Amino acid sequence: MSARERLAVGLLVAMVALFAPGFLLHAAPRFPGSLAGGILGTGGAVGMLLLLAYTLARRVPWLRRRAALGAMLSFHVYAGAVGAALGMLHTGHHYRSPLGIALVTVMLAVVLSGFVGRYYLVQLGTDVRDQRQELGALRARYDRLATGSAAVAGLPDVSVRALVAGIADLEYAIDQREALKRALSRWTVLHVAAAIALYPLLALHIWNGVYYGLRWLR
Repeated sequence: MSARERLAVGLLVAMVALFAPGFLLHAAPRFPGSLAGGILGTGGAVGMLLLLAYTLARRVPWLRRRAALGAMLSFHVYAGAVGAALGMLHTGHHYRSPLGIALVTVMLAVVLSGFVGRYYLVQLGTDVRDQRQELGALRARYDRLATGSAAVAGLPDVSVRALVAGIADLEYAIDQREALKRALSRWTVLHVAAAIALYPLLALHIWNGVYYGLRWLR
């Protein structure tokens, strides 16, 4: 994903995460059943269903041979972020139904775990790689200073103590990022498990809305 795409998806995911606890300040019980709320809910459901396109493209051999998986993955990310944003707007901060609460929770797990895996872990890996390169350069400079050849190499007169402190700081930062990567390495397990739970809950939510909506019309 380009920097612009990452920014757009990041803003959508941040909106979803920040909107979720909005019930502490505001609630609109009638909004989910209104025309606007229904349109937003339908859009969110469609976005969640479109996520299956990438899953099918990866799992079905003849689709995998014909699909551009990179473009499908970008579409998968956008569909999830937009669908979740519309779904959160659909709630109107009205969390009274156990089914609705479970659906919102699972949807957040799907979107946040997907964002962590698609963007954050990739960025984390890039940061670690850059820091390792910087650490290698600092160690090489320290070796030249230790052998007294810094002047020959044209390096500035750097305090050995400050150089050692910089190396130690970088090593500590790399260790912390590596530990975080290991902790988040199971994101796919959470992402897939949440997605498996999402669709039955979504189907029940849609059936519930249609059933009670039609009964109310009668």
